Parts: sequence; structure tokens; C-alpha cells
Amino acid sequence: MFSAGKSATASSPFIIAERSVAKIMLIVALTLLPGICAYVYFYGWGVLANIVIATMSAWLFEFSMLVILKRQVKHYLFDGSVVVTAFLMAIALPPLVPWWLPVVGTFFAVVVVKHLYGGLGYNVFNPAMAAYAILLISFPAHMSLWVSPSLSAVHQLDFVQSLNYVFFQQLPAAMQIDAITSATPLDYLRTQLTLGNPLAATSTSPVFGVFGGKGMEWVNILFFAGGLWLIYKKIISWHIPVAVFVSILSVSTIAYLISPDSYYSPVIHMLGGATILGAFFIATDPVTAAATPLGKLIYGAGIGILTFAIRAWGAYPDGMAFAVILMGMTVPLLDQYTIPRVFGQRRRTRE
Repeated sequence: MFSAGKSATASSPFIIAERSVAKIMLIVALTLLPGICAYVYFYGWGVLANIVIATMSAWLFEFSMLVILKRQVKHYLFDGSVVVTAFLMAIALPPLVPWWLPVVGTFFAVVVVKHLYGGLGYNVFNPAMAAYAILLISFPAHMSLWVSPSLSAVHQLDFVQSLNYVFFQQLPAAMQIDAITSATPLDYLRTQLTLGNPLAATSTSPVFGVFGGKGMEWVNILFFAGGLWLIYKKIISWHIPVAVFVSILSVSTIAYLISPDSYYSPVIHMLGGATILGAFFIATDPVTAAATPLGKLIYGAGIGILTFAIRAWGAYPDGMAFAVILMGMTVPLLDQYTIPRVFGQRRRTRE
């Protein structure tokens, strides 16, 4: 190191980063917007309320922690990472949860998972998915309150009525919460399996659309388009999304061919839950995901297999969050033993 006064410069060569963290996070947030717009269209204004509450809470907690830890507030507060975390966590929440649920989630994501582990770049687990998992385990009743995706049901609650329910849990006198809520496709299928009903006879339920879950299929298609744009712009690499899709499609296809009355179809696995959002926007988190090409493929394949296993045999309808957390524990080992061999040298592991 060469030191002059308060400055310290590493030895050459120097590489100037083409994109800053703020620019990358801005691109990620923008690619989420088409899917979010479709999400609001099909599921109502509560989706937007979750996003706004989560984002404001995340900024507040981020600012507070930066002040407490005596770090550069302007530099870290506006790098966009906390906004993307808030977006991802809010998207995963049901549309009509009470206002304090996104606040609790962002507190856990920003304060506990991110800053208590050292801040951006040091967190072990994906903040958004860790927060979602905690909320799902701690508040199962609230986390199962999904709005019906049918347009007639969504339009029963306008913007003001949605906010009134989010903040005060109050509905118009002539309306019951049961009239505007329903199960997600994965929730519905799990219930039918629990009741012993064959899945082949459940495809006519109103929760299903043309390809998968009604409304959610179009949201996922737009998230898929956004994910492809991230790959095209080289914000993320193709390894993790492809590994997730290939693995979950492979195991779900085999299971479905063996017993179509006991296992969801591959289309439902792709378009009925968080597979696409998780593969492109969550599993590719540069801090908690594997860093080597082979490590990314193993990491992504593990997420796909675990997601299928949790959906098929676990206690929760969608296992994406838990799969990302569990595979995140293997990342140090994957990065250590999948380092590419340097040309002309023997393969070695990271010290």
C-alpha cells in the first residue's frame, strides 16, 4: 500500500467500475416496476401501500443505524440497496396486511440481518427473505390474508378503502373481509391435498387463470421479462436463474408424471408462486449468493430442488424464501471449493 497523508492507494492495475451500486440498484428497481404495476392491477391498492410503508420504514431504519454506527449517511442511505430490499419484501407480503407488519419486516431486514452483521456486503442472509420468513412464522394468520385476484373483487376496495383497512382494519359496513380474500394457488392446492382431493379435479377453481395462478401468472411473466433485461444488461449472470428453473422444472416434471394427483404441474411451480421473482431478483443477490460460475449453478440448483421439496412435503405452500436462506448457508463452502483453476496452475481452494 502507498500512503500519503490520509489517502491510501493500492498498487496497480486499477479497474474503474462501469456502474455504481446506486445505478445497479436503480436498474433493478426499474425492472421490478412492470410486474409491480400488474400486481397492483390484479390485487389492489394494498400492494402499493405495502411498498410505500416498507420503503419509508427501511429508509428510517437505515438512517438511524448509519447515525448510530457513525457512518457516512449520504453515501450509504442513497445507494438504493435498502429500497430494493424494501421492494422485494413488500412484494412478498399479502396486499391487505396491517401497516405494522411491513414495518416489523423492514426493521428485521435492515437492523438485524443487515447492520448487526456489519452492513451492506457483510450480511450472511438475504435481508428481504429472512424478514419474510420471520413474518411468516410469527404472524401466519396475517400472512395468509390474500386478496382475490378477480377484478370485480379487487375493485370493491378503492384507494381510500384499502388504506382504511391497512391502517385501521376497517371495511365498509356492507362488506366482509371474506368476500374480498381467497387462497393463493399454492395454498389452495395444499388444502386440497390435505383433504385428500385429487389435484386433477381442482384446475377449475377461480384461483387459476390461463397458465397458472389467476393474475399472478401475468405478474410473473412481467418479472420474467425484467429478469431477462437484467441478464442482457449484465447486472446478473444467467447461471443462478437457469439453474433454479432447470432444477425445479426437472424434479416437478418427474413427480407430476409419476403422480399427477399428488404433485403440482411444472407450470404451477413456475407461474403460481415466487419461482421467477426468486430466481432473478432474490437468489442473485451479489452479497449472499455464490460467486463462482460453478458455485452459482450448484447454488441455483439447490434452491430449485429445496423449493420443490418444501412445496411438496413441507409445512408451507411456497418454499422459495426458506430455500434461499438454506442455500445461503452453503455459499462459503461453494465459493471455497469451486474456484476456477488459474491457467497454467493446479486447482487450489481459497485460503
